[in-house]
Amino acid sequence: MKIKESLNIESENITMYNSTGTSIQWLWAKKDGAPNFALRRFVIEPGGQIGIHNHNEEHEIFILAGNGSVANDSGDKYNIKANDTIFVPPNEPHGYTNTGNCDLVFLCIIPLM
Repeated sequence: MKIKESLNIESENITMYNSTGTSIQWLWAKKDGAPNFALRRFVIEPGGQIGIHNHNEEHEIFILAGNGSVANDSGDKYNIKANDTIFVPPNEPHGYTNTGNCDLVFLCIIPLM
């Protein structure tokens, strides 16, 4: 078993996919000895976004704090808030926007390829 304090894990700014005001922490990843899944923490500042994109792997998401929206490439948008969960199937285009006045914070689990 391993334990880490999340406050001591480096946060990286995200700019790909036309993202703004967004950072990521890789809480657990292959480099930490996780063989199957990565656990990531995202923070999107008010007005920030992660642009529409897709991946080969599925995503399981849990919203910890804030309000926002998740969109697909057809322009459909769905409101999200703290305690909501989201499943994004492999290769489904998706993007996130913080529509609130405080940080939108969520955990995202992905399989390691």
